[in-house]
Amino acid sequence: MRVAVIGGGWAGLAAAVELVNAGVGVTVFEAARQLGGRARSVSAQGRRLDNGQHILVGAYRETLRLMQVVGNDPDRLLKRMPLEIAFPGRQPAPFRLRLPRLPAPWHLAVGLLGTRGASLAEKLRAVRFMRFLQATDYRLGDDCTVAALLDRHEQHGNLRGCLWEPLCLAALNTAPEQASAQIFVNTLRDSLGSDRAATDLLLPAADLDQLFPAAAASFIAAHGGEIRLSTRVASLDASFVVGGERFAAVVLAAGPQQAAPLLAGNEQSGPVARLLADYRWEPIGTVYCGYPPEVRLPLPMLGLAAQGDGRFGQWAFDRGGLCGTAGVIAFVLSGSGAWEQADNRTLVAALHDELAAALRTRLPPVLWQQVIRERRATFSCRPGLPRPAARTALAGLWLAGDYVCADYPATLEAAVRSGVAAARGILLS
Repeated sequence: MRVAVIGGGWAGLAAAVELVNAGVGVTVFEAARQLGGRARSVSAQGRRLDNGQHILVGAYRETLRLMQVVGNDPDRLLKRMPLEIAFPGRQPAPFRLRLPRLPAPWHLAVGLLGTRGASLAEKLRAVRFMRFLQATDYRLGDDCTVAALLDRHEQHGNLRGCLWEPLCLAALNTAPEQASAQIFVNTLRDSLGSDRAATDLLLPAADLDQLFPAAAASFIAAHGGEIRLSTRVASLDASFVVGGERFAAVVLAAGPQQAAPLLAGNEQSGPVARLLADYRWEPIGTVYCGYPPEVRLPLPMLGLAAQGDGRFGQWAFDRGGLCGTAGVIAFVLSGSGAWEQADNRTLVAALHDELAAALRTRLPPVLWQQVIRERRATFSCRPGLPRPAARTALAGLWLAGDYVCADYPATLEAAVRSGVAAARGILLS
């Protein structure tokens, strides 16, 4: 059996690795000149950067497993640290939450109760909120927005502004006022509500290509598979002729906006094409600022003051502490916001000032800058959003991509899980 995988992002590569590891012949078709999709490395300013600063967590079990399958050591390529969220510039008092290395659920209870910058009433309400979610097995019944869920459970103050809302925006890339509460709760279930290791932050100590795509490509080639870059698939029909060759099955692992036109030409897959065509999108901005090498952050990941009143910042990452590029700070801007209308110069100047205010210090001038805007970075993860299944109505055609993994938002783990699910479906069919 030979399988075509259309799309060389993390979902497509996960499917291809799973298939070749089972002895199936695979050809990966990727329209771009490199693998990785929306989580890839780029060359800019004479440096190797990522098109976005991604965060992994200990709950990303399938991603960690496949990294090991292709010969990568997660302990070497990822900096593991207990979940620590710090907003040093928060007013009227700095905010800091750190989960201790205790067995679950004590790590969460002790971490919440020990939070600095939150009142005792806030902490107790947060503990009750998590206990409610556990008691209901993390099922809400009718979906609603994250903001409505937090209101219902009296989650206000600094714990809302520095924990729940930033976690929602980071995981779902959708503002709490529009984001799906059920999907957000699913992420809490598999992170804060799981074992202690699942809550750990896994911050990349290498560029995104080195985490998985490069090793996956080598693994696929070593097991008899083929990867064709700069090869766009313009059409797809029931005969499964791709690139002039006939295949027994196809994994369509392109993004929703690319998958919809390919699915629209077939009567059986047309409903899925119409579903995807109605998806809304959310952007992500990553702003790299190069400072003198001595500029460091007190933590690898630092929260900036809440947005509004002309402020743009959300998170700042110390690339020097993570992957050895001293003096490089990566600012991440998730979801739609005022930052989209700011030009690059204004954006860099504002983030520079916000970081200086958070650190309460004077920063040296920015030596170089690189702004990367992904205008359609993820689907907008809204309440009740219909998600297609991996198996389509057309026998032999499978979907893979973060939008397929119905339990999760658009994350690397969702992409990898969807690819694995498609591959296993083919192997069992």
